[in-house]
Amino acid sequence: MWNERYSQPDYAFGKHPNDFLVQVIEQIPQGRVLCLGEGEGRNAVYLAQQGCTVTAVDASPVGLEKAQKLAAERSVEIETIVADLADFVIQPDAWDGIISIFCHLPLPLRAQIHRQVVAGLRPGGVFVLEAYTPRQLTLNTGGPPTANLMMELATLQQELVGLEFRHALELEREIQEGSFHQGPSAVVQVLALKLTAVPAL
Repeated sequence: MWNERYSQPDYAFGKHPNDFLVQVIEQIPQGRVLCLGEGEGRNAVYLAQQGCTVTAVDASPVGLEKAQKLAAERSVEIETIVADLADFVIQPDAWDGIISIFCHLPLPLRAQIHRQVVAGLRPGGVFVLEAYTPRQLTLNTGGPPTANLMMELATLQQELVGLEFRHALELEREIQEGSFHQGPSAVVQVLALKLTAVPAL
């Protein structure tokens, strides 16, 4: 399905980065950053423009080919890896930032990936996530067709134990991202930090 969607000439979710990512960019270290389910590369390319060393992972070779094309347009370099996230292993203690923008996965796989996110961040590393909540189903302005692929803050807080939440919010906001994210949208946003040391009890 994703190869088919990304085979169109236009960029399905546009060429501009996600609004929430732009909002928090100054809190992301300019080091190694991993983008999960990155698709056509809009966020990876933006991060590279800010000086990050970016690796983008997605199951769609068509999407990542367009990501490389966008990187060339913007005169930056990104690394792309074609992989299903069910098979991809996030390298432990290796990343200064991990980004998950509308990367909707079945619950068991998502929980597995989020455990790897916590382990994969270096001390001081940052995890940034925006995703649709089940309330999005009533708005019909983008996102998965079923609630079990969506996310809620309470569940994310359980899945991401080991990170300190600096921004954690469910809200409705206007999204204008390409053809497939258009209009009022119910989302959850997270910015969480891996502490340099475990606080003493």
